[in-house]
Amino acid sequence: MHADNPDFKSTELTDAIIRILYRVYNKQGYGFLGNVYENAI
Repeated sequence: MHADNPDFKSTELTDAIIRILYRVYNKQGYGFLGNVYENAI
């Protein structure tokens, strides 16, 4: 996934955050409350 939107201030940082979020989501699965994902990050 790549943030091509010119309005993004830092596309590298945005890409890194999105990759981390997907990695956590794929490992944890779905259906948890937000704090479970927050603690995993």
